[in-house]
Amino acid sequence: MSSKSAVKLLAPEAPGGLFRWVAWLTGSKNAVKGLGFLLGAALLALAGFVPALLAMAGVLAAILAGVALFMPGGLPRGRRGVPFSDVFSKDPDINRLSAARLFLFAARDAWFVVGIPVYFYSVLSDGSAAGNRWAFFAIGVFMAGWIILYGGVQAAAPRFLRATQATRAESVAQARAWVGWLALIPAGLALAAVLAGGPAPWLTAVLVAGLLAFGAVFAVNSALHSYLILAFSQGARVSMDVGFYYMSNAAGRLLGTLISGLGYQVGGVTGCLGAAAVLAGCSFVAAGRLSRGLVRP
Repeated sequence: MSSKSAVKLLAPEAPGGLFRWVAWLTGSKNAVKGLGFLLGAALLALAGFVPALLAMAGVLAAILAGVALFMPGGLPRGRRGVPFSDVFSKDPDINRLSAARLFLFAARDAWFVVGIPVYFYSVLSDGSAAGNRWAFFAIGVFMAGWIILYGGVQAAAPRFLRATQATRAESVAQARAWVGWLALIPAGLALAAVLAGGPAPWLTAVLVAGLLAFGAVFAVNSALHSYLILAFSQGARVSMDVGFYYMSNAAGRLLGTLISGLGYQVGGVTGCLGAAAVLAGCSFVAAGRLSRGLVRP
């Protein structure tokens, strides 16, 4: 469902059709991912780590069999024997959008992977086995709810951004503006953590509310990026350009994961949120260099 190159080829030609379909498909994919987080939290709390892994391995095997049996034909197969240097795009806008995507996902994972789960564990668990299981489940429910919210907002983004009326240049301007708003949220949360001076009930409530707001704004940014990468890509290179873009996405997640661990070691949850604000600011700078005049077919 999340194959962007297939969406580029199959989306209707109506105004806003590409944006609407890519947002709906990626948003629904992320909502299903959130349900997976919820299922994982339940398995971890109720069955334990090893049985949860075995259950997930069984489900993945069933999915692999389903894909092998029912994948439709006629989709792009790419080209064999392509040198690795050809993977990198020659289009400056695709490179800039990929840089913005890298920093966008690094900003999310800088708090999502280590900082916030460890902080929530420290305030939710009493150290007992039952307390640990409750904390694991509660944290998993929050993460699942966050991703489901993210997917829902992402799917709805074309509607409230008026995608059928917006030009591509206007979508570029929106991408700049929304990532600017995004950077302010972790900066404000980091300031709240500094003022709290340590774990506190009011800080936990502020973090929950602030991170839900971060998820909604992040989803709009992600939907705009998913549309723009297809708008920038040419038909002959769409698979390679989208692949390069997702290489940047994965690099951002790796960077964010490393920063999340190091940031928590050095500065606790404040360090993770401060790093997220800086990374979102870097995404703002990269998005600010996207071309306004898009004269692509």
